[in-house]
Amino acid sequence: MSHTANAPKTEPFRSRLDREVATALAATEYQRFADLLESLEPDHWTLPTNCPGWTVRDMAGHCLGMAQMAATVREMIRQQLASARAAKKSGRPLIDELTDLQLRKNAGLTPEELVAAYRRTGPKAAAGRRRTPGFVRSRTMTDTGPDGNSQELWEVSYVVDTILTRDPWMHRADIAEATGLPMTLSADHDGLIVADAVADWANRHGQPFELTLTGPAGGTWSEGTGGESITADAVEFCMGVSGRGTTQGLASVFVPF
Repeated sequence: MSHTANAPKTEPFRSRLDREVATALAATEYQRFADLLESLEPDHWTLPTNCPGWTVRDMAGHCLGMAQMAATVREMIRQQLASARAAKKSGRPLIDELTDLQLRKNAGLTPEELVAAYRRTGPKAAAGRRRTPGFVRSRTMTDTGPDGNSQELWEVSYVVDTILTRDPWMHRADIAEATGLPMTLSADHDGLIVADAVADWANRHGQPFELTLTGPAGGTWSEGTGGESITADAVEFCMGVSGRGTTQGLASVFVPF
């Protein structure tokens, strides 16, 4: 896939979402992801997804691991330290080691056990994220990017309020695509997630544009004059900027999910 280089940033990326809005989005997204898992047929779990090497079952195990990490400070510290040690030893990006750890952690669960665990953990994860204190939220961290070499400075608030909701949302789209099941979409939930991702995307490239996204989560956005004009399905646009598939022009500017 080809991606346009993002505009250099000197200030850390931070969440644009109001904290109460972020908490509501998190709770709803965990619920919708659990609902999707519960709707899977037995033969869906082994289907490949557009994340190389991952089946639907692998993706669900990762998402459960992320929710478990967000649910308690102890588990967050455990996963972060273990994956940091593994990344230092292997030379791979930390996120790869983190997801591998999560897959191993939940590999022994049956599909039924995984769905039940996610259903239990989602509300705890939303509550744990809401309780993150301000002095932690304002701290900064370095993200190494999808290739391990595209470093960005993030406030912890960006992870807690934004990325940890984008992640299950995008994987819900991945699973819907892999299985052919419909993805539940609404303007008051998915539309807010998409709009926030669009604002992030626009901030990253800093160019004039006209963007029309279709579907229940869509909308229209523009900046400046004479820029690139893009029309796409809202979910497909987000999948493209997340690195899935082949994109061109401004639609290839990477946005983390």
